[in-house]
Amino acid sequence: MIHLKTLAEIDLIALGGRIIGDLLQALPAKIEPGVTTQDLDEFCESFIRSTEGAVPAFQGLYGFPGAVCISLNEEVVHGIPSRECVLEEGDVVTVDVGVRFKGWCSDSAWTFPVGRIDSRTEELLDATRTALDHAIRAAVVGNHIGDIGAAVEGVIRGTGFGIIRDLVGHGVGRDVHEEPQVPNTGRPGQGPLLREGMVLAIEPMISGGAERTRTLEDRWTVVTSDGTRAAHFEHTVAITASGPRVLTTPEPVGAPTTA
Repeated sequence: MIHLKTLAEIDLIALGGRIIGDLLQALPAKIEPGVTTQDLDEFCESFIRSTEGAVPAFQGLYGFPGAVCISLNEEVVHGIPSRECVLEEGDVVTVDVGVRFKGWCSDSAWTFPVGRIDSRTEELLDATRTALDHAIRAAVVGNHIGDIGAAVEGVIRGTGFGIIRDLVGHGVGRDVHEEPQVPNTGRPGQGPLLREGMVLAIEPMISGGAERTRTLEDRWTVVTSDGTRAAHFEHTVAITASGPRVLTTPEPVGAPTTA
């Protein structure tokens, strides 16, 4: 069942989203060769909890052990933070953050370079960020879920990169994961109608080649099936009468819900 949010509820989700937006802006200064993914996890947890009442939404969710998911290179999602996982020059690292605050959840992810990365990896990150931008623009009242996926496909088609098909975006609200699912492929005019009050985690996940994934023995970490690198960019977005409102940024982006 799809739960529509009131304007006031969307504003509350945005409060947690702002914490995430501030955290993702602070992270680049912490990401460098020699840092472990556990170091990043501890920084993220401390940052989130520095706002009274805010907690990491992923910690303990379905049994996940970390405060945030940190995925390296060919890892697409759900990487478990570890003291043994050390960042190296030329890596890419994705930090996927959920925050629960004032009874509501918000969710965002960003892929960061570790030092200097090769040109093809830079193209992968650029394409995935662009795909997210186009997908958000498609998230308007009267469109359909399929329009969001079609927007991602329109950016990635012809690049040689692969759209991960095993994983999807989702609704966000009282719970981290709600209906509807938001695939990164689709046909315009297909799927659930986008209505005012829907709040969606829109999250293109793109690989250097493969469209499929496999899960490692830890039963969490999802990697590309061909070992190519992956990029993952995500925002929580509200569907409003005035257009899409991005909720996981330091400052509001898009249409405000209240004066």
